[in-house]
Amino acid sequence: MKIRSNLILPLAWGILPSAAFSPLPTGSMPKTPPMMILSASKSKRTGAMSRKSKKADDSSSGGFGKQTNDETETAIEIENPPQSIQDAGRIYSRPALYDLAFGYRNYEEEVRFLLDSHEKYSTSSEDSSAKLMNVIELAAGPARHAISALRHFSSKVNSSTAVDISKDMIEYALETADEELGDSGVGGMRDKFQYIEEDMRYIGQTDGHPMKPGAFDSAWILLGSMAHLTTNDDVISCFSSTSHLLCQGGTMIIELPHPRETFSMVECTRNGWEVPLEDENGDEYGELKIVWGDDDDAFDPIRQIRDFTVAMDLTISEDMQVNDSDLQSVKEIVPMRLFTYQEIEAMGRIAGFEVAGMYGALSDEVNVNSEDGAFRLVCVLRKIRSPVSV
Repeated sequence: MKIRSNLILPLAWGILPSAAFSPLPTGSMPKTPPMMILSASKSKRTGAMSRKSKKADDSSSGGFGKQTNDETETAIEIENPPQSIQDAGRIYSRPALYDLAFGYRNYEEEVRFLLDSHEKYSTSSEDSSAKLMNVIELAAGPARHAISALRHFSSKVNSSTAVDISKDMIEYALETADEELGDSGVGGMRDKFQYIEEDMRYIGQTDGHPMKPGAFDSAWILLGSMAHLTTNDDVISCFSSTSHLLCQGGTMIIELPHPRETFSMVECTRNGWEVPLEDENGDEYGELKIVWGDDDDAFDPIRQIRDFTVAMDLTISEDMQVNDSDLQSVKEIVPMRLFTYQEIEAMGRIAGFEVAGMYGALSDEVNVNSEDGAFRLVCVLRKIRSPVSV
């Protein structure tokens, strides 16, 4: 199967996953009966999502890279995913389908990079390399990174918090956490994970969810979710709120589409991929088709905002058909902003950050200036002071 994409999708509104497009999965997910997927697409998770596994290129770092061989041809120049700071749209009320669409991402390796980057650039833990981290993922959607931090790196992570405004995504992620982190109330990993329903622009600043200043060591805004912050005021508010929650010397790590996408955009093009579905016996019973951006999308070069056409279409075998077509087909227009490094640096400075490092993917092996390897803009910001009032 050929997978092509110039973009990456987000997973939730507070987040939506935005992702760099890593075409080949590095591991398979548990099988799920077809009817469970349809039920979950209503936003109730009744089982783990499944997807057909493919062979990953061992030379690809962190699940990202370009690969071409006799059987698989993959073009990876992903853009970002959406996230609305308003009410979650219909496209984001299908958490199971979104999780399936982004199952190709190697969350364990991506989290390893995030933790290593914090250790490299943070000045908050210089006095104690053994200090366990408290991390927070904004616009987290299914919260796969936040959950993976505890599941795979409990020796480094003390607690993990996810934030999103989509109730559907939160419900789905909490069930995932129950499955992957064990029982709650027994002092295990599950008790170290929490999910907060909150707008990423004002996290920790509202009466409903007050949070202690300096409570976290590292904050993550991944999968291009920041693209949903379409005004400078939104970005500065998000950065400032996050800065208040970080300890001095803490890090904020952001993943966005590479600016090359913005400056090479002569016209909007259609981007998408397909995910085959398998049952417990390994037999295919359908596929999920994803479109992230279409030919006739409107692009405003002044505000750097593209109205992305986002669509998901689930096709299953005849004996699995259901009457509710809304479960299987959804389409929406999502405005998303394309960012440059200069903007990130300037607005980060207002919020008390400095750019400490940059990469071209969620991998320390990809230089941000690499013409062949860089397809994402990953910025590691370090808190150096309190935000400036504007």
